[in-house]
Amino acid sequence: MSILNIPKLKFSNSKNFLLIAGPCIIEDEDLSLEIASKICSISNNLELPFVFKGSFKKANRTKIDSFTGIGDLKSLSILKKIGSALDIPTITDIHETKDAEIASKYVDILQIPAFLARQTDLLVSAANTGKFINIKKGQFMSPESMRFAVEKIASTGNKNFMITDRGTQFGYQDLIVDLRSIPILKKIGPTILDVTHSLQKPNQNTGVSGGNPDLIETIARAGVVNSVDGLFIETHPNPNESKSDGANMLQLDKLESLLERLVRIRQLVKDF
Repeated sequence: MSILNIPKLKFSNSKNFLLIAGPCIIEDEDLSLEIASKICSISNNLELPFVFKGSFKKANRTKIDSFTGIGDLKSLSILKKIGSALDIPTITDIHETKDAEIASKYVDILQIPAFLARQTDLLVSAANTGKFINIKKGQFMSPESMRFAVEKIASTGNKNFMITDRGTQFGYQDLIVDLRSIPILKKIGPTILDVTHSLQKPNQNTGVSGGNPDLIETIARAGVVNSVDGLFIETHPNPNESKSDGANMLQLDKLESLLERLVRIRQLVKDF
């Protein structure tokens, strides 16, 4: 039950927070490699352990005509190629039990989406692959109830997992980050704060989620000060052109300065 067990993870003993970052979805090989290479360079300079994130498909979209991906195996192959080329761990989310075995051949970590955090068969299928598992806390779930999701993973004998908080439903069209959740979740397992998804404004009348990207640093600072084990940040060179979740993404050229400030904060608080 340690993020140190993630395969290929660099700087795992640096006492910095883990960074999970990348685009919402794999849109194109060249673009994905550009993003991964940039984040890899930044994380190496800051000695940040880094996992590259990209969804191989988006099964949960509001509208029938929303972009869902460029093809499952094509996207997974891109993730595997990036992981090998840069020698970094990769993560993608799965949505059905059959996805677990397929995706496990291409990535190092399987992610359970927040809406599916109670799906027993999905959790068990993912854990049975032997891969490291990241379980996102459902927006509708209390932090205490995440222990039951973890128990489903542990029932298979797989002890490698982490939990990611991505905000709690606040009315129909907003989320709120309840920082009281962090110490509760940390008692259950390694805890990541999903900064960008926590700033989503879901269920908009347009059928496209909104967001508050101007508050990314505010939420990230709060997580670092409260000793989360890692931060999850979706980023893109041109968020307005992203095919998914662009409204709450961080622009890629702003990532380095943000991480520099967050690392300095972590150095100040790590001994408390």
